[in-house]
Amino acid sequence: MQSHRLPTLEDVARVAGVSRATVSRVVNGVRNVDPQLHELVWSAVEQTGYVPNQVARSLVTRRSGTVALVVSDSETHDDDPFMSRFFADPYFGRVVGGLMSVLRPAGIQLALQMVGAPGHKRLVGDLRNGQADGAVVLSLPARDPLPGLLAEARIPAVLIGRPAEPVPVSYVDLANEAGAALAADRLVERGCQRIGMISGPADVPASQDRITGFRRAMARHGHAWVPLRQGNFTQDSGEQAMRSLLGERLDGVFVANDLMALGVLLVLRDAGKRVPEDVAVVGFDDSSAALAARPALTTVRHPLEDMAAEAAKLLLARIADPDARVSSVIYEPTLVTRQSA
Repeated sequence: MQSHRLPTLEDVARVAGVSRATVSRVVNGVRNVDPQLHELVWSAVEQTGYVPNQVARSLVTRRSGTVALVVSDSETHDDDPFMSRFFADPYFGRVVGGLMSVLRPAGIQLALQMVGAPGHKRLVGDLRNGQADGAVVLSLPARDPLPGLLAEARIPAVLIGRPAEPVPVSYVDLANEAGAALAADRLVERGCQRIGMISGPADVPASQDRITGFRRAMARHGHAWVPLRQGNFTQDSGEQAMRSLLGERLDGVFVANDLMALGVLLVLRDAGKRVPEDVAVVGFDDSSAALAARPALTTVRHPLEDMAAEAAKLLLARIADPDARVSSVIYEPTLVTRQSA
């Protein structure tokens, strides 16, 4: 019976047409390797099925080859609700997909960490002790101390979404105010006269920006008052908020994410309202929920996959050079027009 030997560095070097030393430098994450060689080597790694020896690699580089995706919340989540929300909300899956598009080709693993406030210090300790080389952080609460703790401990980190309070940590964000203004413009263009909004939690930076952007744009269109209800980005909260807005006799509504908009559409249907003839609806995100909606949802595109990929690149650069200045990358939203408005 023939035994299958495991592929070696020499096999990768032969397929890539480079020296063994070059393969070793790429696989071990040494800086200043020509990007084309980098791509060539990782392509050869995939073709040969070579698996880098993580133990040997970490001894050489003092790195774990792992990056943490930290979802930081104000509470602990030992029970199920948050886990089910994580896997049910398209937002999180899109972030993971974007991160992996950069990390996988670099041979870096992604570890998911969900922490409430009581676990922040332990997480910082674990990262400082080398359990991961850095962290991409989704910060959910408004006054989250975690970004500051990571900066203080000099742990390479990048936030998706701007921090509520200024901290010296790089971040990737969307121009949320501009996105909300696109929604306002669309509803006014359609001839809507009584327009309301369902926001996310008012103390979250992205929600604040969407509220501000929508109100300012509506004011420019001559609408001094916008009825507003607050949700928490779940479908249920969208339903509740829309029920309480029915008395306002709206003919247009901007909903601050697509999941809540699904709830809005259900309530309008139950109330005998036709969308968009009686009430036009604009969502935010352009997630799978927008396509699943009936009618399909007009929504503001939030390029989460691209943003997460950029966050991964910023993090890898920071791991390579911890003294580089912190930076921000802001993406521009676009309106995706479908049947609901």
